[in-house]
Amino acid sequence: MPPRATWKGHLRLSLVSCPVRLYNAVGSGRRVSFNLLHQETHNRVRMVPHDPERGAVERSELVRGYEYERDRYIVVGDEDLAKIKLESSDVIDIERFVDAADADPIYFESPYYLAPDGPIAEETFRVIRNAMTRKNKIALSRVVLSSREHLIAISVRDKGLMVTTLRTADEVRADAPYFEDIGDDPPEPELVELAEQLIEKKSGAFEPASFHDRYQDALLALVQAKIKGEEPVIAKAPERGKVINLMDALKRSVGEIDERKPPAKSAAAGGRGKERAAPRPAARRKKAASDA
Repeated sequence: MPPRATWKGHLRLSLVSCPVRLYNAVGSGRRVSFNLLHQETHNRVRMVPHDPERGAVERSELVRGYEYERDRYIVVGDEDLAKIKLESSDVIDIERFVDAADADPIYFESPYYLAPDGPIAEETFRVIRNAMTRKNKIALSRVVLSSREHLIAISVRDKGLMVTTLRTADEVRADAPYFEDIGDDPPEPELVELAEQLIEKKSGAFEPASFHDRYQDALLALVQAKIKGEEPVIAKAPERGKVINLMDALKRSVGEIDERKPPAKSAAAGGRGKERAAPRPAARRKKAASDA
């Protein structure tokens, strides 16, 4: 049973539509959070709204205000916000399709899962999803979440769709000022080849589950130790030896990975017949041919 939907409405492509539900794709995980306490009493401190004339006030007495000049506000109530309800409050209307490769990840913000709302909606939903898969496209649209209209990208994910809110162009800073001091001269080919070897040796499958938030792990260990009345011990990262230069660093890095790799299984151990002789390097084969 999926969790409670964040948003309910319709997904529409031209004259075709189906009811859908939107779900948060990420959660807070097991993050360690702290409360603010008084340093002497250790009582939890309440953050009470404060008016400069009346002092402490109840949250029920608060209203929204927009500062249009210094210290001058207009009040915006719920009835005012209800007057500006947009179509995207209830409908995700696909406006355009773009190639998946053209979507710059810097604009991606928060992910959601989009699923059909009931069995009647399923056929239409699957038709749209399968067509997007075959054309390798993502869809652009808009939706209102938390009293704000968001530009969104809709992409295929497994049997469903994924909605990702997008940052607007004015929110993304141009990269040129940050990279303008980087030179254009190509590095030494031998250094690049060593780096390529290092990349190849450290390549593997994308497995997010194998990565953990080590800072949160350390925080949790600290909290558990203090609960037990122990003095927490935090392991420090091992110090590495000094590296003479980039060439030495690359060679040593490649060598260390080779040393950590387990020995390859022999053909006899694997039960796959005789071992094949390793091919001779191209230079040796060429010399052998010329000698003949």
